[in-house]
Amino acid sequence: MAMTAAEIEGLIKEALPDATVKIDDLRGDGDHYAAHVVSEAFRGKSRVQQHQIVYKALKGNMGEALHALALQTSAPD
Repeated sequence: MAMTAAEIEGLIKEALPDATVKIDDLRGDGDHYAAHVVSEAFRGKSRVQQHQIVYKALKGNMGEALHALALQTSAPD
């Protein structure tokens, strides 16, 4: 079963309460999303570490209920 944009955003915000999250459904199929996440938790972390934080927030849904997620992550300016 596919995830909704709201479910993805909810999981990320649960793990990163300060995050600003923008989710786009790339194909309108509920299976291919792009996410832009800004959080202070990313400060000083490599891009790989930032993405790992987001994948952990998704609680194992990546590759299962969520097929594809293009990530853009950053710390606030």
